[in-house]
Amino acid sequence: MTLHRLGKDPESPDGKSPTVYYDDQTDNYVLQGWRVLDVERLTQMDIPDHETVIEFPRRMMRFFPEVNGGSPDA
Repeated sequence: MTLHRLGKDPESPDGKSPTVYYDDQTDNYVLQGWRVLDVERLTQMDIPDHETVIEFPRRMMRFFPEVNGGSPDA
């Protein structure tokens, strides 16, 4: 398995997050973002114990191959 980094948020103040990855074994995306801790938003979702919720900016959508016309393993 290899995670392919597709893009980092160019507007991140410290350059470490958020990031979009592609997992070539599972054919899924892995998202690194800000943990959602806001109780009001979390209570509006049904989140199983084995899942978590993250947030990443809309501007990051451009890194998804389905949006930019590229290939996830590029």
